[in-house]
Order: sequence, then structure tokens, then C-alpha cells
Amino acid sequence: MRVGNKHFRTIWLSEDKKKVEAIDQRLIPHKFIIEKFDRVTAVATAINDMHVRGAGLIGAAAGYGVYLAALENPDYRHLQDAGKMLIGTRPTAINLKKAVDRQLEAVKNSKSAGEIVRITMETAGKIADEDAECCRLIGQQGLGLLEDISRKKDTVNVLTHCNAGWLAFVDYGSALAPVYAAFDKGINVHVWVGETRPQNQGSRLTAWELQQHGINYTIVTDSSSGLLMQKGLVDIVIVGSDRTTYNGFVANKIGTYMKALAAKEHGIPFYVALPSSSIDWEIGDIEGIPIEERGQDEVKYTRGMHGNEISSVLVAPRESKALNYAFDVTPPKFVTGIITEKGICKADEKSIAKLHGNGRRNKV
Repeated sequence: MRVGNKHFRTIWLSEDKKKVEAIDQRLIPHKFIIEKFDRVTAVATAINDMHVRGAGLIGAAAGYGVYLAALENPDYRHLQDAGKMLIGTRPTAINLKKAVDRQLEAVKNSKSAGEIVRITMETAGKIADEDAECCRLIGQQGLGLLEDISRKKDTVNVLTHCNAGWLAFVDYGSALAPVYAAFDKGINVHVWVGETRPQNQGSRLTAWELQQHGINYTIVTDSSSGLLMQKGLVDIVIVGSDRTTYNGFVANKIGTYMKALAAKEHGIPFYVALPSSSIDWEIGDIEGIPIEERGQDEVKYTRGMHGNEISSVLVAPRESKALNYAFDVTPPKFVTGIITEKGICKADEKSIAKLHGNGRRNKV
């Protein structure tokens, strides 16, 4: 996607193939900085501390992390240890675990150090390329939803939550992919951008990338979504997902569930966009989904630009306790449909399996 007039992915290999380069999302929208990583531990830290974030992107980062581990020591046990470390950084997003498992499976029968290095590099590249292509196709699959609305209204008003644009993936994004596709086709699209506390991924990241693409948007407080729907100002809700079960339970950034409840009450379609790599073919209920709990300071402090420096400001009593669940789970009955690279289906086991070749059996 565009930054100024230049195309960027969120993550890639350096020219000498010895380092991984990625956009540091902690500094957006105020600064655009490229980080370089030459150790798997540095990638793990970047994932844990949200230099990189979003289901598809941290999956790709984990794939590249295993490659860096192979450069350090192409021993299978070392790769297993590195993979375990990477998986532990962000437990809710299933793309991360799938990427690590794919890398380990690819090299388990390798005979030489050189072969392990080559295969992990190639596999990391495939994971990234497939993520970008899946997201491009999600845009095409979801485009029709916005086209249908545009035939009835001059402006299509989309409400989203968190950031599920290209910054959350390798390119294109999931929830925003149909928005980009519609805009590029000439449809007048306006996006209501929920700020998404406590990390403000909406007001920082979604707003920034929509602005880079030239799409009309308005930042709103998370708690105003119900009022917008009540006033008839929302035509469709599209969100992403870090993990969706094979029978349609959707784990996404905390606050998604409340938007789904409001959409149901007001008869507004609520769609979840995700690549099929985000489908969990083993877990089938809310209790089975690991919900990440992050540090209290993310709630008690906020970060922003003061003068020329990015700094943190305490907004709560210093002694306060804070609970910081990063995700919630939306039950299938509140989901109008799921958009993947393969099409749109209902949020139920039969529909998901039919569209994706019964992944429970195939474990894709």
C-alpha cells in the first residue's frame, strides 16, 4: 500500500537477506520509521511490544523470525525453541502459531544446515506472499457488499474497529480491503474509525493509512458507535479477526463484541473479514480461545506527540489497578457473514467447512 507515493509492505527481507525489515507501528502516525532485526529474539520482542501487530503481520513476522533463528543456528532443536518463544508472545492470534508450525514442518527432514536456511527463507517468503494475496482477494470478495449499498446511497458509511488494514497484514488488509477496492473503483466511501482504546490502533493506524490512500474518514470515540447506528449513520460494520473458530466464534480486538451487539439491535449487517489462515480448526467455543491480558500501563498511560517528541502521559491515579484484556469474542449469532479470500459465508460450522474444504479434517 502507499506511503506518500511509494509502495510498501509492512515486512520484508533486507537486500542481503540477513535481516528482516519492518515498519515500527508504535510511532505512527507521527513518525515513519523502518526497523531492522537480525536476531529471532529481536523479532519476538517486536511482536510482544507491538512494533508489529495484526494477525497476518505477526504470522509473517514469526515466519521470518524462524528464518533468522536458522541463520543463527540451523539446528532443529534451536528452531523449536525459537518457535516456542515466538508463539508465546501473542497467544490469541492463530496466524503466529500456524506460521511457526509450517516452518518447523518444512525443515523437519532436512539433511544439511544450508538446506534448513534455504527452506526457512523460502517458506517465510511464501507465508508473506500468501498473506498479501489472500487480503487482495478479500477485497474483491467483499467489494460487492459495498457496491450494493452504493446503488441505494450516494455515500457508503462503513464502521470499523481497531486496525485491520494493510498495517495489520503484509499488504491490503482484511476489514479495510473491501473499502480500498471500492474506493479504487470510484465508489464514494466514508469510514467511521473507532479510536480503539487503549492502544488507539484505530485513531493512530487506521486513520493514517486511510489518509495515505485518500479515503474520507472520521475518528469517533469507541462508545459512540451505538449512537451512530441509532442515527442511521452506519450502513455496514466490517471488522477483522485474530482467530475465528471453525463454527464462527470471532476473537478480535476488545470492543468488537459491543459493536456487534449494537449492530444486531439496529439491523445493521456485521461482517468479519479474515484470511482462512485465521480460522482455528480445533477450537469450537469461547472458553477454548486464549485471551491475551496485557500490562496495566497501556490503560493507565496514553502516548502521543508533545512538541517534537513522542511521550507517555499518565491519565489515571498512579496507584490504580487496571485490567487490560486485549480481545473479546463475538458469538456467531451476531455475525452476518464471514469474508475470506474464498468468498462470503455464514458464521456456522457447515458454511465455513463448505467454503474452505472442511478444514477440521484437513487442518489447513
